[in-house]
Amino acid sequence: MFLAIDIGNSNIAIGAFKRKKLIKKVSLSTALYRKPALLCKELKKVLAPCKGRVTEAIICSVVPPASKVVAKAVEKDFAVKPLLLGKDIGVPIKNLYKRPGQVGQDRLVNAYACLKQYGKPAIIIDFGTATTFDYLTKAGDYAGGLITPGVEISLDALAKRAEMLPRIELKKPKRLIGKDTEESMRSGVLYGLSAMCDGLISKIKKKYPGKTVVVATGGLAPFFASYCRNIDHVDPHLTLTGINLLKDSL
Repeated sequence: MFLAIDIGNSNIAIGAFKRKKLIKKVSLSTALYRKPALLCKELKKVLAPCKGRVTEAIICSVVPPASKVVAKAVEKDFAVKPLLLGKDIGVPIKNLYKRPGQVGQDRLVNAYACLKQYGKPAIIIDFGTATTFDYLTKAGDYAGGLITPGVEISLDALAKRAEMLPRIELKKPKRLIGKDTEESMRSGVLYGLSAMCDGLISKIKKKYPGKTVVVATGGLAPFFASYCRNIDHVDPHLTLTGINLLKDSL
């Protein structure tokens, strides 16, 4: 069994794969890395069915301080030393960023997974802490992308910076034109972000003409994709799948 571990700013997603099949997916708060003992306890609990069956693990992380803590926890519980993307192994894709080291490993993994599963050229949208847009060229190179605030960041900013606006839970608004403050905030964020997605997809396609596949990933992808007109595929586990594909390429 193989463990694919994606450490994001908000959550640690862990996928247990048997060959190409994702057989178990769990999520923990990234903040747990600040309490290593608690992280070990939670990791052992959620991955109990995998005990004694894990033979390999790879970590993809955008939170460097968490990487070592998670790696030690995995090594302790499963007697497997995880490989770290960007340090022990790289993503086999040409990176056209001016400063390649600035690109998060998760964005490169997403591009690689998209290349293998959906083809090229492609636009990959990741609905995470930030909402990112990445472009995969006709040659299969990672060209770069755009980074915008994620929905939770937007809602938190509204609550913190506007005295009269409350902190609200994200859920489907009842109508386009809100009839109270909470409805108006939900509608504004949901329809605003989906309109931005459609607009940016159109702009990218205009700059790079031709048939381009659009793939959405991230935990909130299924929620937002139904409000966007230009998304072809929704794959919430794209990053984990990409890590698993990388294991097969080693």
